[in-house]
Amino acid sequence: MPSEIYLVKVGMTMTEGTVEEWYVQDGDQVAPGDLLYRLETEKVNLDVDAETQGTVKQLAAAGDTLAPGEVIGFIYAPGEAIPPTLPTPRRQDDAPQAQDAASAPSAATQPAAVAAVPKAADGRRPASPAARKLAQELGVDLGNVAGTGPRGRITREDVERAAATAKAPATTTAAAPAGTPLKGMRKTIAERMHASLAQTAQLTMHMEAVMDEAVKLRTQLATEWRDDGVKVGYTDLVMLAAARSLERHPRMNAALVSDAIVPSETVNVGMAVALDEGLVVPVIQDAANKPLKDIARASAALAERARAGTLALADVQGGTFTVTSLGMFGVDGFTPILNAPQTGILGVGRLYDGVGWNGEVPRKRQCMTLSLTWDHRVLDGAPAAAFLACVRDYLEAPYRLLA
Repeated sequence: MPSEIYLVKVGMTMTEGTVEEWYVQDGDQVAPGDLLYRLETEKVNLDVDAETQGTVKQLAAAGDTLAPGEVIGFIYAPGEAIPPTLPTPRRQDDAPQAQDAASAPSAATQPAAVAAVPKAADGRRPASPAARKLAQELGVDLGNVAGTGPRGRITREDVERAAATAKAPATTTAAAPAGTPLKGMRKTIAERMHASLAQTAQLTMHMEAVMDEAVKLRTQLATEWRDDGVKVGYTDLVMLAAARSLERHPRMNAALVSDAIVPSETVNVGMAVALDEGLVVPVIQDAANKPLKDIARASAALAERARAGTLALADVQGGTFTVTSLGMFGVDGFTPILNAPQTGILGVGRLYDGVGWNGEVPRKRQCMTLSLTWDHRVLDGAPAAAFLACVRDYLEAPYRLLA
């Protein structure tokens, strides 16, 4: 049997992905590690490698959008006979079943239009997720669309053709105002943020950190590390302070999964990166055990890859806590929303001039507001405040972060 090429799933919440580009032609030979295709998702774009050697036979075309786990092609081993019609693909999470290759029509043998089109087991016409979404947006009845994909599956292109040939009904109502469709990364963020607020008990507290010593340390390190090409930022200091604090307050580093509080064995800190089209959260793995210089290097590299659209699968997986900053926009404090199923997210505000007292004599000091949102189902206010105070204490005595 040939080896299936699956549409890779990126994270637990991924619902669909697009085969952005095939790096090999149908019928090409590949070896393990060779590039197969580029996957586009709402979170990241990434390259998928071949795991076996053989001949590639494609089922999905570039631009097809499918559910994660669906088979988009096969790799036939050297010497393995390639049938004129390809096997009926199965999902990655389905149990393997024997298939009669002769009974499975391939995309190449499907007619452009069919009088009787098969239906899925649930009675619905077989269609890709992207096709169903587009049909709903355009008001196209899938019952009247001929599918040209594998096994009569309706593709996005089939819906577009049906919409283009349909006659627009006469109407006397005024046209609706033009707007920007909620789709792609923006739609995913909207759905997840709404679900996060609806399904968790979120509270936010704010705490002031005196940053005088942190400012001195950052200034000193900027000079010492200049020749190494490392530029440490205040968010780097906050991420390391949070990581060390999570080790001391492990409940904040846990997740609520199926009514069970599941602790994480490592501290993996996500850093929110704003893009024009939305927000991504690459992850610094095992952050608590990394020196500050490595944190600064990792954060700069991840931010650069995020903005270039070259984040890899490993860059966005495994986060146990998130840090997000709006200080560069002049924001003092804000209410960050949890990146479910994580228990906490820490917002970083701007540096501002505060006032301290030496007896009765006021003196200026540099301050920063830390905004912690946490899930009250996992821990109460007192332990959450203790965690936030621990982060503050590290920032107010930042030389401890170099140990």
